[in-house]
Amino acid sequence: MTSVTSLFAPVEAELSALSANLKKLVGARHPILYAAAEHLFEAQGKGLRPAIVLLIAQATVPPGQGISARHRRLAEITEMIHTASLVHDDVIDTADIRRGVDTVNSLFGNRVAVLAGDYLFAQSSWYLANLDNLEVVKLLSKVITDLAEGEIRQSLTQFDTSLSIEDYLDKSFYKTASLMSGSAKAAAVLSGVEPELAEQLYEYGRHFGIAFQIVDDLLDFTSSTEALGKPAGSDLRQGNLTAPVLFALRSKPQLEPLIERQFAQPGDLQQALGLIEDSNGLALTKDLAAKHARSAVDCLAGLPPSVSRQALIDLTEYVLNRLY
Repeated sequence: MTSVTSLFAPVEAELSALSANLKKLVGARHPILYAAAEHLFEAQGKGLRPAIVLLIAQATVPPGQGISARHRRLAEITEMIHTASLVHDDVIDTADIRRGVDTVNSLFGNRVAVLAGDYLFAQSSWYLANLDNLEVVKLLSKVITDLAEGEIRQSLTQFDTSLSIEDYLDKSFYKTASLMSGSAKAAAVLSGVEPELAEQLYEYGRHFGIAFQIVDDLLDFTSSTEALGKPAGSDLRQGNLTAPVLFALRSKPQLEPLIERQFAQPGDLQQALGLIEDSNGLALTKDLAAKHARSAVDCLAGLPPSVSRQALIDLTEYVLNRLY
């Protein structure tokens, strides 16, 4: 399978400087918060979100112009917002491990983790305001609101077997796709593209982000703890009902009482996992991810051919190939 880092080749130079720049943006005035942030930026995954921003920037700037300083700053802001949300997610989920490394709350405690997340959100808002583009400020401010909305919805629907696929997709947008869609459109806005193209790129980010979240949720049932960097099946254990569960409930009604009693009896969770595996839920979830990935590619039709446009297309294939 093609590595995701190879798909970032058109913006490799910009991404290589991202981590160092992020640490400078956070600043060293608060040593504990800085240490927490430094740990996070070192432990970050593969820089997917800032890469999408930079690839869209490269695909939309006028011929002969390179990626601007404002585009680079937008990529940094995007990663700061994403990182802040991860810190808060780990506190809410009482997670000790993320992507195979210790979480901020496990190393520094919940108080520092919450403050570190707040600090990153505040810093990202400050640098966002300094881009001096009201539309971009509105786009990314809405993202921060959506992240909170997604967490609230997830908390209120734990172990709720009446949750619909539509509700699940809405939650997936708030938790994951909002940042991708908002930052994708913001990159296009900074390039000065026509509103119609900016909206198409927003839709690319929306469909890409939803496909990404669906695949993540599917991997929670099909991948190993070592590959996930967190315990396999942890979403279901916490009552977070994702697409594989919701599809499985349609053909396996005996799954419902297990969930509703929150796996209180010995063997409940193992039985639930077996029922999901024995259903068509995993296959239907894979089909749903593929549908959104195809829609994401369709949204790139307005971009002229380029290596960065091709990288954006290839990223959708990479998301689906994570399943194999």
